[in-house]
Amino acid sequence: MKIEDLKDGTKVDLICLVSNVTKGVSNNNSQYLNVTLQDSTGTIEAKKWDATEDDINLFKIRNIVHILGESNMYRNNLQLKIISAEAIEDYNASDFVMSAPVEVKTLENELHEYLNMIKDKDVKAIVEELINKNYGDYLKHPAATRNHHEYCSGLLYHSISVTKLVVTLADIYKDLDKDILIGGALIHDLGKIKELSGPIIPTYTTEGKLIGHISIMQAEIKEAADKLNIKGEVPMLLEHMILSHHGKKEFGSPVLPMTREALVLSIADDLDAKMNILEKAYKDTNEGEFTNRIYPLEDRAFYKPKKR
Repeated sequence: MKIEDLKDGTKVDLICLVSNVTKGVSNNNSQYLNVTLQDSTGTIEAKKWDATEDDINLFKIRNIVHILGESNMYRNNLQLKIISAEAIEDYNASDFVMSAPVEVKTLENELHEYLNMIKDKDVKAIVEELINKNYGDYLKHPAATRNHHEYCSGLLYHSISVTKLVVTLADIYKDLDKDILIGGALIHDLGKIKELSGPIIPTYTTEGKLIGHISIMQAEIKEAADKLNIKGEVPMLLEHMILSHHGKKEFGSPVLPMTREALVLSIADDLDAKMNILEKAYKDTNEGEFTNRIYPLEDRAFYKPKKR
């Protein structure tokens, strides 16, 4: 049984990874645990009522557990009531990590196709230097800890999706610099390799918390340009793409987009992130109904139209 198989009223027999846990105290003064469980198909919130010290020791982040329980709807969300659980030792945590919906080999091939599209030798040299330096991690890293593309190969999947968007826009708006656009799109979130711990329950690293992926990547572009002895505007234009790609200062960009290419990248990045958030919300929503309110999208509920 997998998490994606659960429905309201399902008897549950699952092996899952504990990805988060918090303690609470009920009205009758007994302890309970709020546990987030995950496998390769998704996540579910669970509760262990009347939690003992053994339960507290069992439900620790990154532990793998065998769960018996039942699922039920609560406030329009499917939850799991844990009846009993035991530790599982002979499983690899990577077996319980969600992955991008496209095979990593396909994404890897697309990455090289886009790299080959870059004609400007300076753009190509800097972008290839940065990608080759981080290649293994680029293929498997998540793009976030939550909200969007927060799974194995999520960073590459998001980067390729953004690149597809900017290439399409460059075919419409002919004066755009396609080389700068492709280069910026492929490396815009590469700093998340240092910002986030990895694909298994990603958390922010110390460097991620203190510096952040935008500043990390801007510094790496400058370092690569110096190493390759590349002068002129290209390094500066790529740095600006990174520094401005969140679009607004309140969203973390130290500067606003001030080139056409930077503006296009910020729009494509925002669009892909929002569409990924909506895709997840629609997955758990019936046709003809509204999603739950989605905090990253101004706390709006979105309607899922009926198929025609």
